[in-house]
Amino acid sequence: MKNIPLNRREFLAKGGSALAGLGLTSAFPVKALSSGHDSATLPHELTVTSEYSLPPLPYTYDALEPYIDAKTMQLHHDTHFAGYTRGLNKALRHFAKSRKEDDYSAIAHWQNQLAFNGAGYVLHTLFFEMMSPSGKAGPSDHLKATLGTHFGSFEAFKKHFSEAAATVQGSGWSLLGFQPLGRKLLVLQVEKHQNLTPSAIVPVLALDVWEHAYYLKYQNQRRDYINNWWNIVDWRQVEIRLDDVLKTPYP
Repeated sequence: MKNIPLNRREFLAKGGSALAGLGLTSAFPVKALSSGHDSATLPHELTVTSEYSLPPLPYTYDALEPYIDAKTMQLHHDTHFAGYTRGLNKALRHFAKSRKEDDYSAIAHWQNQLAFNGAGYVLHTLFFEMMSPSGKAGPSDHLKATLGTHFGSFEAFKKHFSEAAATVQGSGWSLLGFQPLGRKLLVLQVEKHQNLTPSAIVPVLALDVWEHAYYLKYQNQRRDYINNWWNIVDWRQVEIRLDDVLKTPYP
């Protein structure tokens, strides 16, 4: 099937709406974004009986070359991300069946599957949305100042985030998240998709360092992948999201 690029508004409408019913709703707060930003809100469109759908890429497979190759992008999105989407829906269908039959004998297994695939769904949605062929535009002075307030400087944030990504044990992520209780931005390591992540964290920027995200091009050179990834971060989208989540009240 031909990969058709979508603009940001279309991507948010089709992919972002699927996040609302995850049980991780604070991860993608649905409300008006900061004034002055040209972007869409994340609408609540799922019903109780809805299933999650795979958000289409907002660009073509080869749009992020030479930093991420087209084959990796296709496999990552169409195979791995699609697999987490199926796993999330499968877990939710099993819970519905368990409630109907009053049989919770496998509850521990399916709760694990819900956490793993559900968190994978959220992080992958954010990962693909926060990259762009126009990423070289760089962060605005406002964004640099905001990150500098929380991390000392913009460059200190980048180094902290990169080191977190480089040193995740096994498969995982580096994550910039907002903790509403302390009103703090934090850089976190996420093992798998969900381990080591504090409760109520609102994700802002996520870098996937599972091997399927980079191994075809970079093989075991994870740091090269991380360093090159900064060239395709869509800082405009990061700023829109960050300005919005900093207004998030403690849930």
